[in-house]
Amino acid sequence: MRLRLGREQHDRKSSAELGPGHQTANATESDRLPAIEVRGLEKSYGGVPAVAGIDLTIRPGEIFALLGPNGAGKTTTVEILEGYRTRDRGEVTVLGYDPGPDRTQMKAHIGIVLQSTAVEQYLTVAETLTMYAEMFPHPRPVDEVIGLVGLTDKRDARVIQLSGGLQRRLDMAIALIGDPQLLFLDEPTTGFDPSARHEAWDVIKDLAALGKTVFLTTHYMDEAQYLADRVAVIAGGRIVAEGPPSTLGHRERSTARVRFRLPAGSTPPSDFRAPPGSDGFVEIAVDEAVSDVHRLLHWAVEEGVELEGFEVKRPSLEDVYLSLTDNRSDADEPGGAGGSS
Repeated sequence: MRLRLGREQHDRKSSAELGPGHQTANATESDRLPAIEVRGLEKSYGGVPAVAGIDLTIRPGEIFALLGPNGAGKTTTVEILEGYRTRDRGEVTVLGYDPGPDRTQMKAHIGIVLQSTAVEQYLTVAETLTMYAEMFPHPRPVDEVIGLVGLTDKRDARVIQLSGGLQRRLDMAIALIGDPQLLFLDEPTTGFDPSARHEAWDVIKDLAALGKTVFLTTHYMDEAQYLADRVAVIAGGRIVAEGPPSTLGHRERSTARVRFRLPAGSTPPSDFRAPPGSDGFVEIAVDEAVSDVHRLLHWAVEEGVELEGFEVKRPSLEDVYLSLTDNRSDADEPGGAGGSS
């Protein structure tokens, strides 16, 4: 499922074709407008705010992940960007278009993978993609896209014959057939086995290498960690953290924890002494991870002590996400085209 990198249609399109303010792929990064820009976005349902004034800037060629619990405002935000919902207040541009009044022009340049897609069950894979290709001015070749998502062996199979994971690949193919500049991926690997998930990640990474922009929503923290250049966490209708996955919530500066199990009768240095847990492991917070761990390991080597299961860890992206969203919102957000997420 590796993407062929030789073909890039959008370089040949004029700025007028691609919408107001769009720059060609030859422009330098500093000269290019954001792929998505949001300022002061607000949306309420029955007087209850779902999105309470958020700002976002997403650069061309970036993989951006929006994370948040159900009811946080994530689905509403994405559907406004896609042109499926109207906003109450704020400024939004997607590829230079306003997704409200300009949705018809904008949709030729975006691809969308929803949580579920209604596809005619008795068409074949190739027939389905051929039908969708006719909706776009510059589609990718059908067989190229089929190969890209790993459905070559199922080219002539009917949709109804595909497993859930293979139907999800077809959803991805439908989103790619128009050769979009911007892809919205809503839980794109739901139903994939671990091997297929990693193959899909390769596809997404390769799309970014082509200069495509990817807007991703996912509940898999490892997916966001692996794919995203930047992530934002939305909770209670507001962005509560934003940045590269490695630094979100200042996790790179968070206190490290050392975990190990000692043989019976061993006594470590005083600042590494603590009652073991029910599994027999000692877990200690350390302020200076390098020097503190060096002291512990030096003691173990000198004393000939085996530190069973030794590990040093900082908070994971999932730990940070849970701390940022804890008790923020548990209610379901009003449903929409993409389903609650």
